[in-house]
Amino acid sequence: MVIRNVLLETVCGVTSSLPENSLPEFAFAGKSNVGKSSLINALLNRKSLARTSASPGKTQTINFYNINGECYFVDLPGYGYAKANEEVKAKWGKMVERYLHSSKMLKIVFLLIDIRHAPSSNDVLMYRWILDQGFSPVIIATKLDKIKRSQVTSLLKQLKDTLKVRPGTEVFPFSSVSKQGRDEIWEYLDGFLQGDAAEEVE
Repeated sequence: MVIRNVLLETVCGVTSSLPENSLPEFAFAGKSNVGKSSLINALLNRKSLARTSASPGKTQTINFYNINGECYFVDLPGYGYAKANEEVKAKWGKMVERYLHSSKMLKIVFLLIDIRHAPSSNDVLMYRWILDQGFSPVIIATKLDKIKRSQVTSLLKQLKDTLKVRPGTEVFPFSSVSKQGRDEIWEYLDGFLQGDAAEEVE
């Protein structure tokens, strides 16, 4: 997709009503500081559309980005931020659950995992939870530029084994520095968008 226009259209907090969109939605989930904002910025060829921060837990809302009037990127709140109190964590969880349950246009949930480390207990819980909601998460292994090329295969195996990913699950290694993986992720997204367009024609 050629990115012509990107608009942060809707920002939803804990008490906000979720929008009833008519375009396909692609959601991005991951623990705090996993590189979610950097991924979204890289995919959209923007430097600071999604705000990045050295302080984990920055995103405490669900942000809907309208892409070319063709689809939405949905930036979900980061999970697993140790300094957030339990009440805040519970509210974030309910907000995400409400979105996953209520969105009629959600097509894909991307789950971001830091490739440098074995998935945390929170990562495993999130993966199983997304499956329980009826979605098959697509895994994006971030921070690829932080490891040696010789480590990629073994660390991807560690990621898959720890999550116990379902056979056939798509896993995309990604670097926000080199943009490696960007084209592959967009090719995957375009496949969904073209499939939706074909269904509408029929």
